[in-house]
Amino acid sequence: MAPDVHDAPRFPAAKVALSTASVYPESTATAFEIAARLGYDGVEVMVWTDPVSQDVDALRRLSDQHGVPVLAVHAPCLLITQRVWSTDPWTKLQRARSAAERLGASAVVVHPPFRWQRNYARDFVRGVWRMADETDVRFAVENMYPWRYRDREMQAYAPGWDPTEEDYRHFTLDLSHTATSRTDTVAMLDRMGDRLGHLHIADGNGSAKDEHLVPGRGKQPCAEVLQHLAATGFSGHVVVEVNTRRAMSPAEREADLAEALAFTRLHLATAPRTAGP
Repeated sequence: MAPDVHDAPRFPAAKVALSTASVYPESTATAFEIAARLGYDGVEVMVWTDPVSQDVDALRRLSDQHGVPVLAVHAPCLLITQRVWSTDPWTKLQRARSAAERLGASAVVVHPPFRWQRNYARDFVRGVWRMADETDVRFAVENMYPWRYRDREMQAYAPGWDPTEEDYRHFTLDLSHTATSRTDTVAMLDRMGDRLGHLHIADGNGSAKDEHLVPGRGKQPCAEVLQHLAATGFSGHVVVEVNTRRAMSPAEREADLAEALAFTRLHLATAPRTAGP
């Protein structure tokens, strides 16, 4: 009996990368080692206080040494990286674009501005378009979340934490952030449509804290999102961005990252069953 073509595994174009943030508090160099050992397709470099993450030549050497390409660069947008590469946010994005171009990465991930960055926020949408017009690198603006403390909620980002409310060329969808914002993830995915350029795969339970759980350990529709990407021929990158800070040993951290990779590959290779004869 011939196999049912609807049950056949798919081989998606999307590559699965490891965010270097996923090995914290270990170093950027350790992320390359683990990515190579576990068989990830590449890494996304989180540019932060680790000097190696800021050094394009050092990153290129690590990439060559381990045979692991840099697929994306995450611009230094965190509170702890306010002085990394510059105190000027546009300079940060220009350096992120330059790093991506020199390393052969196809995407720069960027957060919306903080509300107190008023001049930056005022021109952010237009400015990202201008930068995107100057390069083949995708500037993919990431969904964030309101900051919560007890019963209080603060809008920390401008124009807002939900990038689908603005006109950006490309988006990054982060599933830990949809959990923290208590957003309907599938609805946000639909709003992003073909402008979804990048995915951060992680999980969460809706806590006020940004959990970044291994996919499958929370309440987010991780499998459904990955299967949707497989079915629609998504050609961006899927980046495992999980929190392994509580790992009791390097072996436990590596086991978590191996589990995340296996989950992601399994569901990227599984398209939803479609009706047929």
